[in-house]
Amino acid sequence: MVGMRALVLDSFGPPPRFGVRDVPPPPLNPGCVRLRVHAVGFGFPDALMFAGKYQSKTEPPFTPGNEVAGVVMEVAPDVGNLIVGTRVLAMAGQGALADECVVDAKAVLPIPASMSFDVAASLLVNYGTTYHALVQRAKLQPGETLLVLGAAGGAGLSAVEIGKALGARVLAAASTEEKLELARRHGADAAFDYTRESIKTKVMEFTGDRGLDVAYDPVGADTAEQVVRAMGWNGRYLAIGFAGGGIPSIPLNLPLLKGCSIVGVFWGAHVRREPALHAANFAALFALFEAGKLRPHVMPVDGLERTADALEVINGRRSVGKVVIRIC
Repeated sequence: MVGMRALVLDSFGPPPRFGVRDVPPPPLNPGCVRLRVHAVGFGFPDALMFAGKYQSKTEPPFTPGNEVAGVVMEVAPDVGNLIVGTRVLAMAGQGALADECVVDAKAVLPIPASMSFDVAASLLVNYGTTYHALVQRAKLQPGETLLVLGAAGGAGLSAVEIGKALGARVLAAASTEEKLELARRHGADAAFDYTRESIKTKVMEFTGDRGLDVAYDPVGADTAEQVVRAMGWNGRYLAIGFAGGGIPSIPLNLPLLKGCSIVGVFWGAHVRREPALHAANFAALFALFEAGKLRPHVMPVDGLERTADALEVINGRRSVGKVVIRIC
């Protein structure tokens, strides 16, 4: 059997032990397709997986990698909706950091001809999460105000872009001037450094003392309560994730007094429970991309051998946009 290259995680960190080696290609199971991998999105959940802290855990050794873009190489006999040669993105779960991976055909989405593999690999989790969050969970309306925390990260930039595409007024919050400028270039109406300025003060300036309609928070930690204190009447605070390192505790008198909602966003469960809606969301995202309203910002890393560099960027909170590991 001809082998392939794959990154194998031998033990969780810190520091994790992993390396690139030759391994047998994975078997093509019923209901699956084999992909030639071109690019793999890499983000905070991947860093948690390398550390053994992700919410679902596979014991090493195994090959990580979830967000994959590539070309269909082989199709199981019982799969009738995909053909060899189709350019796709997919959720692999794991196994994507390799020359080839096998994924469930139901997790595969053909991509527009105008979309590069780098962009496709950056789109899946961040833009899928954000579209579901803003459209289904927050029901964001044109003219409403949207605060985006961590606005230069992969999730945050997707919220800036999608928020603008939906007609919102977007206030971006990030931690450096470089990141704030990136958010402005991607459509933010205003931006501020939330590590140096008061969140509530900047929000009230932006909203004319009304407070926020929607807050998109992938950071959590100590900023979450400050954001809830800046919510307006009937506002929706979206709990996206906890990249800041801590799970916040919110005094429940705040949503009571403000008449606002704290809304959880669990995109993975949405994909499993509502597959037709997930597919419709991506049809809408592809249309926005082809209309020029989405311009994902990619930080490319060339080669499996540089996965350690990608991990360092994520753990050091130095990523802007989405880190993407190019395989070939």
